[in-house]
Amino acid sequence: MLMIVFGALLASFLMGVLIIRFQHVHARFTADHDLNGVQKFHATPVPRIGGVPVMAGIVAGTCVASFKWPNIEMWLLLASSLPAYLAGLTEDVTKRIGPLPRLLATFVAAMLGFWLLKAGLSRLAIPGVDSILERYWFLSLLFTVFAVGGVAHAINIIDGYNGLAGMVSIFIFLALAYVSFKVGDSSLLGLSLAVAGGIAGFLCWNFPRGLIFAGDGGAYLIGFLIAEVSVLLVARHPQVSPWFPLLLVIYPVFETLFSIYRRKFLQGRSVGYPDALHLHQMVYKRLVRWMVGSREARHLTHRNSLTSPYLWVLTSLAVIPAMLFWDNTTALLGFVVLFVLAYVGLYRMIIRFRTPGWLVLRKKRKH
Repeated sequence: MLMIVFGALLASFLMGVLIIRFQHVHARFTADHDLNGVQKFHATPVPRIGGVPVMAGIVAGTCVASFKWPNIEMWLLLASSLPAYLAGLTEDVTKRIGPLPRLLATFVAAMLGFWLLKAGLSRLAIPGVDSILERYWFLSLLFTVFAVGGVAHAINIIDGYNGLAGMVSIFIFLALAYVSFKVGDSSLLGLSLAVAGGIAGFLCWNFPRGLIFAGDGGAYLIGFLIAEVSVLLVARHPQVSPWFPLLLVIYPVFETLFSIYRRKFLQGRSVGYPDALHLHQMVYKRLVRWMVGSREARHLTHRNSLTSPYLWVLTSLAVIPAMLFWDNTTALLGFVVLFVLAYVGLYRMIIRFRTPGWLVLRKKRKH
């Protein structure tokens, strides 16, 4: 199994080398030149096609896994991901594909997964709802498409700092690999390890120096595969609680839901209106007080990277109990509620400047 991870990591790493080494050739198309947006925190233009090395790593890892566990399911799942991946990658290059077309492309990808792999949600452990989803396949399809698109978009939402979405996604895929191993699902185990390795190879260049960004192509690819592997685990294995994957992705999903609530009901704005009030942005502004005010590229990049570990710890508070109680719906539901309360409590403390001093990282500029 380590060979799957290593093969994916190596292929992703080498593809990253090529992209960074020859960025002078493609930078005018692939680099993020917007340095002043409300959600921009890098100091120099950076290639945002990190989805390319991630996909290269996944393909390489899947090749290795196919030798160990020959089957076509992993390849069908990758084929299903192409609409979401290509729509995001097109946006990374052209900057002309809006959020709605990318989301619709992810819906198409989810439909492909539904038909090719029977990746449909018909079990939520909610009395009355399960029987309806099992009886009416089109309702199961609609719910699956909505859930998969939502998770993919949520991963894109948290993709704002070096190493943040990448490491969170590695945590999630390792948990998915663990449960896939426990239930004996070799295809989902192999793909989960391949994706984890592909992301790790990309992270060698993304964290901490931010030499390449995942972009929409990388974020939507990773988010889609998280959702599809989760759906397949629940659909194939009755012992896996449907609340297991929900707890795994509760951080990005609740971040998205909370952002919708904040913009629509607290600010009276469109839910698609960009702002700088996500939890990771508040951590950057109010907890990471390292060299505040400096506009030197190396200081901005370092401060950017210091933000991510805060959210890694927060994510682990959901991923660890999810792995421990993957077959216990009651316990998983309880941890979902606890995480939501912890998230809201942390956000309120930060926004009201009541964060404990030990959470604040300080380093003053020298004058």
